[in-house]
Amino acid sequence: MAITSGRSALWRDQRFVLLASARTVSVLGNGFARVALAFSVLALPGASPGKLSLVLACQSLPQLVFILLGGVIADRMSRSRLMSIADGVGAFAYAGLAAMTLTGHAPLALMCALAVMAGLATALFAPAMDGVVPLMVPADRLQQANGLLRMSTNTCLFLGLALSGVVVAWVGAGWALALNAVSFVVSAVLTVRLRLPARPVETSSVWADLREGWQEFSSRQWLWVVVVQCTAVVAVFSATLGVLGPLEAQQHLGGARSWSVIVAAQALGAIAGAGLAARVRVNRPILVAVIATFPAALPMVFLSISAPVWLIAAAAFFAGVASDVFNVLWVSTLQREIPEQVLSRVSSYDLFGSLAFAPLGLLAAGPVAQGAGSGAALAGCAAVVVIATLAAVASPQVRALRRSRLPLQASAATSDQTGEEVAR
Repeated sequence: MAITSGRSALWRDQRFVLLASARTVSVLGNGFARVALAFSVLALPGASPGKLSLVLACQSLPQLVFILLGGVIADRMSRSRLMSIADGVGAFAYAGLAAMTLTGHAPLALMCALAVMAGLATALFAPAMDGVVPLMVPADRLQQANGLLRMSTNTCLFLGLALSGVVVAWVGAGWALALNAVSFVVSAVLTVRLRLPARPVETSSVWADLREGWQEFSSRQWLWVVVVQCTAVVAVFSATLGVLGPLEAQQHLGGARSWSVIVAAQALGAIAGAGLAARVRVNRPILVAVIATFPAALPMVFLSISAPVWLIAAAAFFAGVASDVFNVLWVSTLQREIPEQVLSRVSSYDLFGSLAFAPLGLLAAGPVAQGAGSGAALAGCAAVVVIATLAAVASPQVRALRRSRLPLQASAATSDQTGEEVAR
């Protein structure tokens, strides 16, 4: 009953509803783009796995290069304003990709440039988003809030992925990319209405801010150990989702429609996982989150042996459930354990570490698949997931960290002072 009451209170909060609406619209568009971008590149004259790897790596690399700067900026200015700016950049990038795909004039260099811009938008958006929720939600409802946000966004991701294969097959990848551009515009309009307070003006340098964030990050073993684990897991997951999975689908599973079924099944599992995570209460959230990483290997294993689509989809569903249990427990723990004034910077180090090898994974996936075969490459990806997760479980702090009874930071949403600042 207490959980139900808390959820109702969150949905009555206008700012929470605005944030959830902005995210669901944007993620719906991203569901279309995730499938459309891969198949738009594969449809180009002279397309190859190497070219697909290059475009996706160009999207991924700026996320790595600029994510730390994004964290510094988010801790210095209004996080909602920065999110709106990032949405505008993403809208421009995907509008350009859509126009090139629809007109048939798609120089590889220009596609790479727009992919870089899309990656920059993510680098600016993600640290700010992680720092917004504690400004709006009481500390004892963070896990519920993160779970509800993940449920709503994952629902839209599922719809986008479920429909994307049909859209790509019927009217082409260009229209799917155009829908994503429109979703970024709508998200920007909704997010700017949050009007969260500007950050206090800092006199320190960017390097000093980065050092402070690094000290907070590196002083917690449980934090950097899990980030190192995610470095490996995200690299092979990116390779699977961006290159190896679509290749396997195109060669052995029937193309875009089959692949959209698989990724939609994973998105549907993520909806269920977020709902579960919003309700579950565990004493050792980081240990549970790390263990929940193991099922990510299952779809890779079944893809590697060209299993039936329904079996791969079932494994993807289970992996999706586990992945969002991880995500909600992880983000909620960060928001409770890290001081609010450095939260976006610590989040940016988390994202930087997690994304560190993602471009390398994307770049390597195509050549490895050409040399060793997509099946062998996918089997290797599954092995990486298992080994990295076993190593993380071995960390004493990962096993020992318990749910805080008294959170380190109090949510600004419970403060009358913050309410006055937002009103202004």
